[in-house]
Amino acid sequence: MAEYVKFSVPKELAERCLGLVEKARKGGKLRIGSNEVTKAIERQKAKLVVMAEDVSPPEIMMHLPLLCAEKNVPFGFVPTRKELGEKSGIGVSTTAVAIAEEGDAKKELDDVVKKLSELRK
Repeated sequence: MAEYVKFSVPKELAERCLGLVEKARKGGKLRIGSNEVTKAIERQKAKLVVMAEDVSPPEIMMHLPLLCAEKNVPFGFVPTRKELGEKSGIGVSTTAVAIAEEGDAKKELDDVVKKLSELRK
């Protein structure tokens, strides 16, 4: 596990995070890439941040979990950048995605956020 990964996310919950990213892509708004995600967190636009665990070099991602914790933004991890990029709809791998507007997935977002916050404790 990379240094920036603060807790282990079960496979089922990681799949739900990816599904949520895909739903938000279709009906809401996403911020894709570590720079855009950082801006969304700082501007308090991010409702959920999903990060890939296989980022190299890990220094690219070190600040994101700390920034999320500081700004009270829920975050989780998925196994690969490739999957995250595909679900985001960009066709290439990406390091992180922030859901800025969830679209019609509000209830599911709330459920995933609750489970992720339980894992962080």
